Amino acid sequence: MYEFQYHRATSLDDAASRLADEEAKLVAGGMTLIPTLKLRLAKPTELIDLAAIPSLKGITEEGDAVVIGAMTRHADVNRSDVVKRAIPALATLAGHIGDPAVRNRGTIGGSIANNDPAADYPAAVVGLNATVRTNKREIAADQFFTGLFETALQPGEIVTAVRFPKVAQANYQKFKNPASRYAIVGVFVARTPAGVRVAVSGAGACVFRVPAMETALAANFSPDAIKDIQIPQDGLNSDIHASAEYRAHLVNVMARRAVQACA
Repeated sequence: MYEFQYHRATSLDDAASRLADEEAKLVAGGMTLIPTLKLRLAKPTELIDLAAIPSLKGITEEGDAVVIGAMTRHADVNRSDVVKRAIPALATLAGHIGDPAVRNRGTIGGSIANNDPAADYPAAVVGLNATVRTNKREIAADQFFTGLFETALQPGEIVTAVRFPKVAQANYQKFKNPASRYAIVGVFVARTPAGVRVAVSGAGACVFRVPAMETALAANFSPDAIKDIQIPQDGLNSDIHASAEYRAHLVNVMARRAVQACA
C-alpha cells in the first residue's frame, strides 16, 4: 500500500466535507478497495470510512417499497424478514454474493457505487426499477450505471440508500465463476408495476436490459416466449472464463430459468 490518512466519519456531512479532496476515497465494506490498495493500483490521499454512520444502515418498508441503507451488509439483506416477504428474489440474490466473508463485510452501497461488471446487485437495481438515493438527489436505476466501473455519481456525492419497489414475481439466475462466485452471466427478471424488466450482469461492460425479452414476456410470461431471442455478441465480454458467444447463449438460458422460477 501507499501511505494515506484514515478518517472514520461520524456523519454524512462529515464524510461529504472530506470529499472536497478529489484524491480522497470512501470505504464501505472494503471488499474491492482494500485489495486494490494492497496491489498499489490506487493511491488515495485519505480513506473516509462510512461504517460509523448509523443513518446509512438498516432496512425499512416505505409504502409499496423496501428501502435498504447503503451500509447494509449483504448478509443482512439475505436474512431480512422484510426483504424475504416483500422481494424474496433480492434476499436470495444477496445470499449468493461471494463467500461468507464477503457477505458479512460487503455492502449494497459499496457494490453499486463500484459497479463491477460481474457484480450481482446492479442486475437487481435495474431489474426492479429501483431508485438510488444520495446525499444530493435521487437517481433512477436506468440512469445510474453508465459504463465499466462508472456510475452517474458526481464528485462529493455519496449513496445513502436504495429504494426497491415491491414486486409480485421476480427471480435472479446466475451462472457463476466457481472460484470468485462473480456472475459470468446473471439475469434478473421481474414483473414490476411498470411492466416486465430483464436486466443482465456479467455479460457486458455494464448491466443492461433486453427490450426484446421484456416485450415478449409482457405478452406471454413463459420461457417459451423468449427461447428464440438471440443476444448480439457485439460488446459482450470475452475472457478466459467465457467467450462473448458463450455469454450471449447464457443470457437466454439464465433468462428462461428465471422466468420458469417465477412461475
